[in-house]
This record gives sequence, C-alpha cells and structure tokens, in this order.
Amino acid sequence: MKDLRLIQKFINIALLNLFSKLNLSVKEKKENHFRLAKIFFIAGILPLLVSCGGGGGSGTQLNETPTRGNIKISVDESFQPIIDTEVYTFTSIYQNAYITPMFKPEFDVLADFMNDSVKVMVTSRKLSENQIQYLRDTLVIARTTKFAYDALALITNKKNADTLIKYNSVRDIFTGKTDQWKAINPKSKLGRIQVIFDNNKSGNIRYFKELFEIDGALKDNFYAVQNNAEVIDFVSKNPEALGIVSVNWISDKDDSLSMSFVDRVNVLAISQQYVNDGTFYRPYQGSIYDKSYPFVREIYLISRETFHGLGSGFIQFATGEQGQRIVLKSGLVPATMPIRLVQIKQ
Repeated sequence: MKDLRLIQKFINIALLNLFSKLNLSVKEKKENHFRLAKIFFIAGILPLLVSCGGGGGSGTQLNETPTRGNIKISVDESFQPIIDTEVYTFTSIYQNAYITPMFKPEFDVLADFMNDSVKVMVTSRKLSENQIQYLRDTLVIARTTKFAYDALALITNKKNADTLIKYNSVRDIFTGKTDQWKAINPKSKLGRIQVIFDNNKSGNIRYFKELFEIDGALKDNFYAVQNNAEVIDFVSKNPEALGIVSVNWISDKDDSLSMSFVDRVNVLAISQQYVNDGTFYRPYQGSIYDKSYPFVREIYLISRETFHGLGSGFIQFATGEQGQRIVLKSGLVPATMPIRLVQIKQ
C-alpha cells in the first residue's frame, strides 16, 4: 500500500491541474456541477480507504498518534528483558497505546522489517547500504536511533573452576584452534568444550563470527538451542559447556528472574585484546561503559514509519530521560544520556 501522504499529494496536484484547465462558462459550470462534486467526494474518501488498509500492523493513520494506537514491533530475543520493561512502562503511562513486541532471532527480525510486517525493529545490527537503498526505492526512509549499550557474556557451569579467560583463548575457541578445557587451563579435568548459543539465526553468534572473521561453518562442538534462557539452562546442567548470552538476561539486580539465572552459572571475566597485564573484566556497567570489557555492542531502534505514529512515540520515550533510566536500572548502559559511575572499594 502506498503512503497516504503521497496519495493525498498526488490527488491535490491532480485537482489543481484539472481546475487550471477548466475555463467554464456559467452554463457549463452548472452542467458540470455534479461531475465536480463527484471529484471532491473521491478526493476526500480515497485517503480514508487507503488508511483503513494500513498494513504492517501499524493501525490507521487517522487515529494513531505517538501515544495512541495498536502496533507490533519486532525485537531481537536477546533484548527481551529490557524491551518488555520499556513497553510495559510506556503503555502504563499512555493507556490508549498498545504495543506487542514479537521476540525473534535477529535474521527474522530483519525480515519482518524489510517485508513491511512491522514499522519498528530492535536489533544490534544496523541496516546495510543495500537495505537502505532498497527501502529508499520504495519511498521509505529508515531512521536508526542508538538506544543502549549491551555486551555478550560468556558463562560456564558452576562446577567449572575457570572463571578467567584470555581474549586470545576465546578467539581460539571460536576459530577451532582450541576445543579442550585443558588448553585453557592445564589443570582442568574437563574434556571437550561445548559452545552453546541461542539460535542459528541469532545476532549473538553473528557478532563473534564477524569479530573473529569466520566465513564458513562453525566447528562441530558448537550447538544452537532456541533462546538465551535455554542457553543458561543448558550450561547450568553441563559442566563442559561454554554459553553465549546477552548480558541483558543477567544484569538486572532488581529482577528475580535475572538474578536466578546468575545464581546458576559463572559469568567469565575476560582480558583485553592487546593488554596482557593480568587484568580481567566482567560485563558489568562500568566495563561496558568504558569498553574495557571486550565484547560490547550497541542496541538500535530502527523505524520505517512514514508519519509520526506510535512507533515514533515509543522510540522517543525509550531514548528520552525516562526510558534511559530504565536502561540504567537494568544493568545496561544508556546511549542518549550521560551517566555517573561510582567506584565502590571492597
């Protein structure tokens, strides 16, 4: 369905051209009165018909505003905890706003957005130049807003005594150079490393493949489950497992579910890539903020709305003061407001 405003503009131009060409006498005007009345009726009713066919789950533009309407948004499953909280807070404040987040692997989120099934997506990946151009060719301008900083945490079973790991060792595991726990720690009694990630189509595994320049398939000791929660569950039951999860799932100290996950696994501390001073960093807010933790990424809110609708209102809220305070409380790092770090000596 073409954009409503584009159609309205087309109608206005057509009418202006029509009226400029009509040089009617009084008698002719009377004879054409009924014809002109039909033209005005069509010009007025067509936008209403178009808006009622609105697509993408965005509701009608006539009764949708930045704080009212009914939409779906597609969200990378890695960011479910923070987006659930943002949506809950926003819709509690604006009670005529109904936002349904659909949590999926990154690949499916992008497909929803490009196919115009949703007007807003939440992802850690920006659109490519080809995707941006494709949207422009269909008269759509995608607007990307940085929302927060997240990190990818590496987790192990509680029976695994190794809680420190070097950056180069992580790279060797992903590239297949290392697949034994003894290669990480010669004293380890564990066998082969089982790397567990959330989904074959996820942004978590894509991040590491791009970081370590892995073009082909992963080694046969890499296993996909369905989501971040299943990664945590698997690792908690298997001593030889090494899991990859968004820190978003284990960072909110006020969330009982998040803390229950943390209690079941070890969160590894990792050295920096080019620094070998014996310092290791866990994915806490401070090390995410200054990027001393090596596996930090950005979260983006991307919109393809062609008018200032509910999706735009939600993005404005999430990147405003109230939404960014939610980010801060969740254990992630806000992207649009300054924060003050307090170091506590233990």
